[in-house]
Amino acid sequence: MKTLKIAIQKSGRLNEKSVEILKNCGLSFENYKSSLIASVANFPLEILFLRDDDIPEYVQDGIADLGIVGENVIIEAGADVSYLQPLGFGKCTLKIAVQNNSNITELSQLNGKAIATSYPIILQKYLSENNVDAQIRNISGSVEIGPGLGLSDAIFDIVSTGGTLKNNGLKPFKNVMDSQAVLICSKGMEQNAEVLELMQRIQSVLRAKATKYVVLNVAKENLQAVVDLLPGVKSPTVVPLFEEGWVAVHSVIAEQDFWEKINSLKSAGAQGIVVMPIEKIIT
Repeated sequence: MKTLKIAIQKSGRLNEKSVEILKNCGLSFENYKSSLIASVANFPLEILFLRDDDIPEYVQDGIADLGIVGENVIIEAGADVSYLQPLGFGKCTLKIAVQNNSNITELSQLNGKAIATSYPIILQKYLSENNVDAQIRNISGSVEIGPGLGLSDAIFDIVSTGGTLKNNGLKPFKNVMDSQAVLICSKGMEQNAEVLELMQRIQSVLRAKATKYVVLNVAKENLQAVVDLLPGVKSPTVVPLFEEGWVAVHSVIAEQDFWEKINSLKSAGAQGIVVMPIEKIIT
């Protein structure tokens, strides 16, 4: 049995969630905060803790079989890897931003302007696709200070909440791409048995995170109306209650669907609604 290697971010915004999803898959490992490599005790896997910029190349070259990294980092690196699974965390948007008092209102007005960024490849591709000829100034670090220092007329960077832009007198101008953390693997590893098993575990965790286990009570005369509002994994389980004419309905439902339908469920006669988290869903 092959021992896989998976590369994740050593520190930064994806580290905590990457560790969390691996642990939620039932993987047992320790000392990850003080080491560059951790062995998993109950699965043939070693975890490498790297700079996120290095992860795509490590996976491309087969030094790591798998990686968890932002999609934007993969594209910027131009890495030849296989995408296995979007992970639903680390979501952000890469945007062009200008100063609050800027008179730039159209993309064409960036012609001849300077744009500071840490993502020159993604930016150049976008500008070329839109026939814009701007000067790209590649900066490592705090690109948002570029306009204030007179270094650039605009910036291109990751935006999560927009707070950093606001604090530096900037406003979003154009959305270029959305990104999130994804699970990748080296080409040729897609059908490896251990990779497929790890993917199954990760997918079961992701499905569980997006769903809830719902239990509610309803009079039999209102049962069909309530059941029609519960599109779960399969038909809900209906259990008779001690009180004559009443049943308990058990179902699995997408969390978003539940919050959209809770008032309809109550109007249909549902009472004593209990919502519980689910640890895993295996299909």
